[in-house]
Amino acid sequence: MSTDPHAASPILTAGPAPEAAAGTIIMIHGRGATAESILSLLPELELEIDVAAIAPQAANNSWYPQSFLSALEANEPYLGSALKKIETIVSDLLSRGVASSRIALLGFSQGACLSCEFAARHAREYAAVLALSGGVIGPPGTPRDYAGSLGGTMAFLGCGDPDAHIPFARVIETGELFTRMGATADVRRYPGMPHTINHDEIDACRVILRKRFLG
Repeated sequence: MSTDPHAASPILTAGPAPEAAAGTIIMIHGRGATAESILSLLPELELEIDVAAIAPQAANNSWYPQSFLSALEANEPYLGSALKKIETIVSDLLSRGVASSRIALLGFSQGACLSCEFAARHAREYAAVLALSGGVIGPPGTPRDYAGSLGGTMAFLGCGDPDAHIPFARVIETGELFTRMGATADVRRYPGMPHTINHDEIDACRVILRKRFLG
């Protein structure tokens, strides 16, 4: 088994070069989906500004095999490889002179969980962490003693409740964690909403991205 299963998976892009854009969104798809599918969310955001989008593709369309609530080792080496994939993208952007405060992480489901876990493990000021139906990874009781600060980052966490895959308690926990790490967190519960994305979430993401990329 490869120790880095996502290493060779493609990375899709849309929009201008990040160096010439108002900001860059790293868009991370969910289980069973594709980079193309998450990129299709970009027009729905109706940002009306020049934004670069980068969407990595998971090997076999899944970032890790088990629930995000499983023991961390049960999702290896896939989880570590997925986080490394995002780290490679962020590091490349930083090396090209793109400030981290101009980089947003946006994900749905598995992609939302990866966005949250990556931001917590690689804390710095991001433009935003936009987690649509997700939260930090690991079983209940996982220590959340991440180093660093998210100061200046705007976080949005929206999720239905009940959700078949994401306990809302984990969404709350993630929002509280991000607040402790210095981010501004907006946690929204949508009673009865299935595992999907709604218009209120899209509107909230649009407001945050426009504020951060135009500010």
